[in-house]
Amino acid sequence: MAMLAAKLLMFLFLFQGQHCLAAGLDNCVFLGEEGKNSLYEEGDVVIGGLFPLHYSPVSSLSKYKTKPTPITYNFSSRALRWMLAMTFAIKEINQRSDLLPHLKLGFHIRDSCDDIPVSLSAALLLVNGQPDVGTRAESVNRDKGLERNSHYNLSCAAAQTVSPVIIGDAASGVSMALLKTLGSFHIPLVSYFASCSCLSNQKKFPTFMRTMPSDAFQIRALARLVSYFGWTWVGVIGVESDYARFAIQLFLKESVKYGVCASYTHFYPVGLSQHALDELLDVIQMSSSKVIINFSNESQMQGILREVRYRNITSLQWIASESWATAKSLWEKFGDLLTGTLGFAIRRADVIPGLKQHLTSVRPSNINESAFLAEFWEELFNCRLNGSVNNHSHGGVDHLNRLLCKGTEDLKDVYSPYSDVTQLRVSYNVYKSVYLVAHALEDMSNCKVGQGPFLNRTCADLKNVKPWQLIHYMKRANFSALGEKVNFDENGDPIAYYDLMNWQRRPDGSLHLVKVGFYDASTPDGRSLVLNESVIQWPVGKQAFQSVCSVSCPPGSRIARRKGEPICCFDCVPCAEGEVSNNTDSLECSRCSEVTWPNKARDLCIPKTIEYLSYHDLMGIVLCVVSVLGACVSLSILAIFFKYKETPLVRANNMELSFLLLVFLAVCFLVGLLFIGEPSDWLCRIRYPAFGISFALCISCLLAKTVVVLMAFRSTLPVSNAMKWFGPTQQRASVLLGTVVQVIICFIWLLTSPPHANNNNNTDHSAVIIIECVTGSEIGFWCVLGYISILACMCLLMGFFARKLPDNFNEAKFITFSMLIFFAVWITFIPVYVSTAGKYTVAVHIFAILASAFGVLFCIFAPKCYIIVLEPEKNSKKNMMQR
Repeated sequence: MAMLAAKLLMFLFLFQGQHCLAAGLDNCVFLGEEGKNSLYEEGDVVIGGLFPLHYSPVSSLSKYKTKPTPITYNFSSRALRWMLAMTFAIKEINQRSDLLPHLKLGFHIRDSCDDIPVSLSAALLLVNGQPDVGTRAESVNRDKGLERNSHYNLSCAAAQTVSPVIIGDAASGVSMALLKTLGSFHIPLVSYFASCSCLSNQKKFPTFMRTMPSDAFQIRALARLVSYFGWTWVGVIGVESDYARFAIQLFLKESVKYGVCASYTHFYPVGLSQHALDELLDVIQMSSSKVIINFSNESQMQGILREVRYRNITSLQWIASESWATAKSLWEKFGDLLTGTLGFAIRRADVIPGLKQHLTSVRPSNINESAFLAEFWEELFNCRLNGSVNNHSHGGVDHLNRLLCKGTEDLKDVYSPYSDVTQLRVSYNVYKSVYLVAHALEDMSNCKVGQGPFLNRTCADLKNVKPWQLIHYMKRANFSALGEKVNFDENGDPIAYYDLMNWQRRPDGSLHLVKVGFYDASTPDGRSLVLNESVIQWPVGKQAFQSVCSVSCPPGSRIARRKGEPICCFDCVPCAEGEVSNNTDSLECSRCSEVTWPNKARDLCIPKTIEYLSYHDLMGIVLCVVSVLGACVSLSILAIFFKYKETPLVRANNMELSFLLLVFLAVCFLVGLLFIGEPSDWLCRIRYPAFGISFALCISCLLAKTVVVLMAFRSTLPVSNAMKWFGPTQQRASVLLGTVVQVIICFIWLLTSPPHANNNNNTDHSAVIIIECVTGSEIGFWCVLGYISILACMCLLMGFFARKLPDNFNEAKFITFSMLIFFAVWITFIPVYVSTAGKYTVAVHIFAILASAFGVLFCIFAPKCYIIVLEPEKNSKKNMMQR
């Protein structure tokens, strides 16, 4: 409704004269108020300007039903500097001989009051001209067929040249309202401070250009900044305006790319009532975030800081949007709260030659030429000029009650943002905006007849510039200003460059705005933000705040999202067994390879420990010693038997088989050594068949001895002729036969699926690779054991039959005991073998071999050795015959 009414008002302004004529009225009445407060200078082309010289903390949205009531405004000397930067640029161009030498530029600058209704009214005066209220004349245009008594009333005509282009406004919301009105008439608007990305929509706002970068770039810079310092939990606030609304929306979208979350987002009204301040400060205090990004201007920031001080809230890290990143006026009252503030400011001009002199050349003698300058002077020096045209009062002080100015006041004696040219940022944008129009006019003047860009290849008339013609050339402008190349993209936006400013306190308490970095949108994304962190002054201490919802997950853990909460709020879960994460805040843990395993911190995969039963292990050493000891004992007994081979006891115990048994018992002990050491394929192929064949030999010898003992007793019967089948040759043949069967089994096993070395990763403790011998064919392995068991059973059975033979030192009895021990060992071996892994399995193998070999050795030969060595008197034929 407001836009409709504004367009209607525009229509009335444009067609006021024709309406008067058609109605046949004697008098045409100007419905608005006479606008005296402006800066105007005539020229061939008059450039319009809108600046927020006044601003109000209270919104003045009009309903267009009644005349708006007067509003109390505050004065901005900073905006006055912007105004005079425009007049300076225009005068500088007029003095140049290389730019528009045959064309004089003029200006018509008005106050927008940072308010949409006021801005619309001022803009309409710019594009229609100031009405000449005091002049009234008649004229008759009979050539055009008008009635005799028809009159033009010059009160409806313009006394000032209309502006085909407007430089303004500062606020995005105001600029948008102006575009919706002026855009219908193709009047270009060049903003020096409106940054809302919404204005980049050329389909919606085709006549808009700006020398201020779009917020889209500022938002990327802000997202990179908070991410750089690890601030993943930030508060985002902004004034209820198009500028803040679009900026916050963009920030929330952009920050997700960097893992940054908003602890809260809060909009507050332009007019900050106490209720609105209470709501805002309650949100800030309840949040755990100490970093606050504020999209507002300095007027709203003043109200917020007053309440922050009242509540004694300290240790806040303020991040300023470009609209107040260099607003020095905030420092005087709130410097203690703003120390350490960071903010991106638009590109600064080191110096605009001559601007300082232009600003400070104001004197009381010529100041009453403008109400703007008069108001500034009286506000700055708190005095009253003689014959002042100022009718504003601020801060509750009636300007009429001030003392008269002495006339000796000098701008050099006091500080004012007006004369401060150390931070020429917006002023520089204004300067470039004027030059944009000037270069567009220059390109227009260079048009050759018949080669123009318009209908029928015509050129524009410089003495009657049309707005739509001017915007055509402005879109294509490419020039340099103070050594900087100025060009625009397809959206009418300049290439973004920001200085990162840090608010620092000097020893004397004054503000020092220090450039601590920059953001250049023309460089690749990874290098666009450059920071010098060492020179930053922080609100508290010497390092940045930590502002996170959850503390970062260290390497060795991963992020576990909390259901229903922002992505920045999470728990840290240690990586599972066999997985690592070597980065902070890892989303997933990665699994180590088959040959590596996590270290204790689970942040690095290290080679697995290779394990096998070696000669360096205590267990390996013990088993090795026992194996060698068993072989030595066997060979020692063999030596004793060989030494006493002629004695009755040795001769009576089948000497040849005893010698053979002792030899293979020694071999059995030495077989245990094959199971110690790093396995290899060839060693595994030897281990099991050597083991199987050696035991088959031993038990075959035992079986032969048992049969011989048994048959020897049976052969004492008169009719027995059995011993002829159990002579030495037959004994050797039976041992050989018993062994050959095992050899055949082992041979088939080796041909089909032989044992081999294997790296076992699937153990309970997966940090270890166990190099082990696997049997290959389980059938082959159990056949070897089964055959040994068969021989042992036969041996046990024969010993059982011969247990009651009337034989001195009954050998059959000892063979039976040895077989019982053998069975006990190997029956126990089976469950232990199945339930152990790694080198312990190998140890079980060796233990079973040694235990069974020692059982045979001691059961059969220990009693005989005892008699031979310790009781030799019993080793006699007489003693044996007595038995």
